[in-house]
Amino acid sequence: MAEPDAAGRQRLDKWLWAARFYKTRSLAAAAIAAGHVRWNGQSAKPAREVAGDDEIEITVGEQRWTVRVRGLNPLRRPAPEARLLYEETAESQARRAGAEEMRRLAPVPGAGLKGRPTKRAGRLIRGFNE
Repeated sequence: MAEPDAAGRQRLDKWLWAARFYKTRSLAAAAIAAGHVRWNGQSAKPAREVAGDDEIEITVGEQRWTVRVRGLNPLRRPAPEARLLYEETAESQARRAGAEEMRRLAPVPGAGLKGRPTKRAGRLIRGFNE
């Protein structure tokens, strides 16, 4: 992993992009500005510099990660390499596993529906409504 400068620091939005939490730097910057990312327990700006052992809380949709920075990379690399840039805390892993279990046991109604109903399903729907 290459270090961007001698001090071993990198912008927060660029680190989130390189670690593959967000698809683009502008999405990462927008999430930071909206308060979905916290740096060492504080709100941050996109230009905040991160270094090793910083703790970052990231909320993307319903998922929430708490990670420690383990490396810096100015380039966006494949996912296996991006996972080396951070280490997820044990509490965060347990919280995400619990949330996944809850989604599995009690899925959101209609989550399995995809696309338009078939002809047969449409007839059943119309028969049910009439």
